[in-house]
Amino acid sequence: MSIQSKNSEPREWEIQSRHLHADCRVFSVLRKKCKHPDRDSTRDFFSLSSPDWVNVVAVTPQREVLLIKQFRFGVEDFALEIPGGIIDEGEDAVTAGLRELKEETGYVGENARIIGNVWPNPAIMDNRCWFVLVKNVVKKFESEWDGDEEIGVSLEEMETVFRMVEEGTIKHALVVSALSLFRAIWAEKPG
Repeated sequence: MSIQSKNSEPREWEIQSRHLHADCRVFSVLRKKCKHPDRDSTRDFFSLSSPDWVNVVAVTPQREVLLIKQFRFGVEDFALEIPGGIIDEGEDAVTAGLRELKEETGYVGENARIIGNVWPNPAIMDNRCWFVLVKNVVKKFESEWDGDEEIGVSLEEMETVFRMVEEGTIKHALVVSALSLFRAIWAEKPG
């Protein structure tokens, strides 16, 4: 086995084939046959293919942030989060964010805009998570949960939410990312 110099650039593997390994409703498992361009190495890698997601930072006129709490099967525990979900085919992130906000919480707002996006886990996933900021949110509707959803909704003062991120009360990595980005933006230009 050769030792790569620390100063060299990593090489891109050649994807020789992609096949559906499993369809799991909200994501698909892909099996990819990949070959390294320099090494005599061909192997199978598995990745998850999913539609893009959206997470919504919803702020009231009183500078409160809308939080939701729901049971998450991965960790088999409750997670404190912000509203969000899968972006439907043909939908843009802002439209999806406003839809998810209304469906999960009954809140609506104004001046919705994208404040960033991340790759949730590029080692094994191919999608993005978009962060949408919605201001002046107010409760106007009843929630319209999906069949498997059951969501607690609360409002917390902005500084309390930032402290919850710092103290680890909010543990969902994508929510921490969204709130951290929001905090940086808000510090530059409050309101």
